[in-house]
Amino acid sequence: MAHNQVTGRIVKVSGPLVVASGMAGCRMFDVVRVGNDRLIGEVIELKGDTASIQVYEETSGVGPGEPVVSTGVPLSVELGPGLIGSFFDGIQRPLNVLAEMAGDFITRGLEAPGLDREKKWHFVPAVEVGQAVSPGDIIGTVQESPIIVHKVMVPPDVGQGTVKSINEGDFTVTETVCVVETQQGEQPITMLQRWPVRRPRPVKEKLPPSEPLITGQRVIDTFFPIAKGGTACVPGPFGSGKTVIQHQLAKWSNAEIIVYIGCGERGNEMTDVLMEFPELIDPNTGRPLMERTILVANTSNMPVAAREASIYTGITIAEYYRDMGYDVALMADSTSRWAEALREISGRLEEMPGEEGYPAYLGSRLAEFYERAGKARLLSSDDRIGAVSVIGAVSPPGGDLSEPVTQSTLRIVKVFWGLDDRLAARKHFPAINWLNSYSLYTDRLDPYYREALGGDFPDMRDQAMALLQEEDELMEIVRLVGVDSLSDRQRMVLETAKSLREDFLYQSAFHEIDTYCSQSKQYGLLKIVLEFHRVGMELLQKGVRLDTILGMKVRERIARARTVPEAEWPKEYQAIMAAIREESQSF
Repeated sequence: MAHNQVTGRIVKVSGPLVVASGMAGCRMFDVVRVGNDRLIGEVIELKGDTASIQVYEETSGVGPGEPVVSTGVPLSVELGPGLIGSFFDGIQRPLNVLAEMAGDFITRGLEAPGLDREKKWHFVPAVEVGQAVSPGDIIGTVQESPIIVHKVMVPPDVGQGTVKSINEGDFTVTETVCVVETQQGEQPITMLQRWPVRRPRPVKEKLPPSEPLITGQRVIDTFFPIAKGGTACVPGPFGSGKTVIQHQLAKWSNAEIIVYIGCGERGNEMTDVLMEFPELIDPNTGRPLMERTILVANTSNMPVAAREASIYTGITIAEYYRDMGYDVALMADSTSRWAEALREISGRLEEMPGEEGYPAYLGSRLAEFYERAGKARLLSSDDRIGAVSVIGAVSPPGGDLSEPVTQSTLRIVKVFWGLDDRLAARKHFPAINWLNSYSLYTDRLDPYYREALGGDFPDMRDQAMALLQEEDELMEIVRLVGVDSLSDRQRMVLETAKSLREDFLYQSAFHEIDTYCSQSKQYGLLKIVLEFHRVGMELLQKGVRLDTILGMKVRERIARARTVPEAEWPKEYQAIMAAIREESQSF
């Protein structure tokens, strides 16, 4: 595993960047131990025998002449049972273990393995002695949490072979559970795998996305859906609700595993997640959310370099669960803070800055990260399929969407949920602006929607979108010359668009019923609003006055419909549709 250990000396310390000489024989991205406190760092530049190292911990008090020892291995994460429900820092040290070792404030140079070495897991074999196995095949299972079955796989770097021995029983993650006879000789397999974080895990082939990631948020699911294995970006200014959307998606999306990376966000936001998630109940399983969640936290007061690592740590864990055949959703909050860490390190390396001081390779690093999302046919003999969906929040300074991080992200991702501070100021949440947001998956997903909800769903969505755009144009006229200048038909459009905004697009994340809206209910809500519009237009043609139409009693029921519980919804939907018909016939 490790090659020769190189020991060098520190010649320069500049914040998180340390330069050491005598490092000949070291490789890019090798992990090193810096100084007498043995701080964890990673080689990011090599010139002759000097190496530039980014240190993942605070470097105050480290001085020239102190030793730097190379470990000879790249920054890797430990993958195996015990990840679910854990809470790690950016380099996969479990924070609860660090807290036991050092109290609330983590001291430097602490080492803690990512997975618990003492805990025993009950391993159940899935293959027999003498059976042929290849990389990625499932050799057994462990019940990791009440809802997640952990599938122990043959690591990608073990060649094809036959099972020589395999045992059922209770093992720690480092004990051998199976021995595979390969051409290279006997390969013992434990439940623990290590994987370098910067290297994507291999798959057979990438597949085009075909079904949506259902989030239970109406504006997203109906208008701007994201596919399973898709990528989305949520940029928005301070206070426009990025973190709440991320939390909502982590809570309610129909992915089996959630990886939540708090990257450079405020500590109290991560605390909210930690306090909330164990108490929340997953609507799909009826169990606490934490039983399918992994948290990686690198808050804004932690060392800057570890931010860079946290994104890679999170996506590697997500890929590992994808390899088992699960649908994984990853929330990165926020990639701007990660880009700031790149900028700081790049500045200290004295590289030529690109736009706004960000390094010239910002776009390619972002693309590297987002391209690890996707739906794929996995390495294995049973052709499993898994998906990783990535949703990155971007915090552009001052809400300026033309800045480099947002622009570089938009070039890569397929869904843009643009948050608008004006909507947030009007208390319209989620504050996703429906005029400038988009999803490039809608055409791909329409066949799914036609089948699941009804053949008319895509047309209804287009009609609702057209009404909202027309409203925007009409509001210009209203601002100039007042509402009285509009015809009755135009005023009817305004009323329907207002109903779409207030009764459909608005959704309270903190209302116990409205926080999650099933697909069939979304379809029904949209249907009743558009049906009222259709009836209203017909009545106008017959010469009924607009005030009379707008005074119909059913409007109140339409406005209250979003807070009707899911169980009572089918009945309520029928009743509202019948009420619209009856009332319109009375004119």
